[in-house]
Amino acid sequence: MRRLIAVSALAASAVLLAGCAQAPTPTATPDATAPDYCARMVTNSGGLDDRSFNQSSWEGLQEAATTYNIDTDAIVSTSETDLAPNVSQAVATGCQFVLTVGFELADATLAEATANPDVHFAIVDEVVDAPNVKPIVFDTAQASFLAGYLAAGVSKTGRVATFGGGNQPPVTLFMDGFVDGVAMYNDKHDTTVEVLGWNKDTQDGSFTGDFEDVNKGKALAQSFIDQGADIILPVAGQVGQGAAAAAIETPGVSIIWVDNDGFVTLPAQFQSVVLTSVLKNTSAAVVETIGADLDGTFDNTAFVGTLKNGGVEIADFHDRAALVSAELVDELDQIRAAIIAGIIAVDGPSSPQ
Repeated sequence: MRRLIAVSALAASAVLLAGCAQAPTPTATPDATAPDYCARMVTNSGGLDDRSFNQSSWEGLQEAATTYNIDTDAIVSTSETDLAPNVSQAVATGCQFVLTVGFELADATLAEATANPDVHFAIVDEVVDAPNVKPIVFDTAQASFLAGYLAAGVSKTGRVATFGGGNQPPVTLFMDGFVDGVAMYNDKHDTTVEVLGWNKDTQDGSFTGDFEDVNKGKALAQSFIDQGADIILPVAGQVGQGAAAAAIETPGVSIIWVDNDGFVTLPAQFQSVVLTSVLKNTSAAVVETIGADLDGTFDNTAFVGTLKNGGVEIADFHDRAALVSAELVDELDQIRAAIIAGIIAVDGPSSPQ
């Protein structure tokens, strides 16, 4: 189950998919003409330009700065020892809103929220139960289900793979959905596509142990390629770039990126191997949350991104579009509609509540 950190028994709205872009360098505007309202973001240890959820969250904060004319800045964590001090630093700025990113920041967010009840917080990819903290979470299993079905339909070897940076619910949720999507393809088409790297029943699989070491990602991806996998889903932040590096060295191998559109955010040399991406519309959720804070409607009810509200999706097939038949596209459309309608249930031990 997703970790729930309880402070109070006190006590999602729709977002539209937005395109992803390279994260610009953060800048602050702490001068005499700065707006009265300010917001600060604290990254996890993956850093700001992780081509993942830190980057998407920062894009959302910057969009909010433009939309609402507010002062924003990011405080970058580079190690676990930075996390709690950085959240304290964000609060010490006197800003009304603090955004933290990732499960690593849950304890620090809880501590600062408890000590500063007048400050509003939001946390991405984790649930912290406090009256002044809004969780922003995503049912990525729904979109990963589509990605798994797609991978099974595209694979030429009958083997696909996935791995994570760590065995944590926000990571394994992707992997659960991916495995279930492959299983449905097998049931529908009487095939036996195998998934390497994750067993949903035992909740155990392959992990690099961090979200930063690209070489670990490349080595693990290469081990899957050596076993015959031709599509790999890395759920490991920038470590996943190592999987892309392994893929471009082996003709016929593709990757599926996560969090944002890897075709856009990864270095250009990797574009040709990106089959699709499992998208989390973090940026729009951040903009909406800050908008609610500004208009006085902030609450601690979790935002849960789904296929239905546009919070999760899969990206375009870009340069790999020729691999995806029209029939497979039709099947994916039907499955998406069935998930949205509740006809197909996508769930698991890490599903957000």
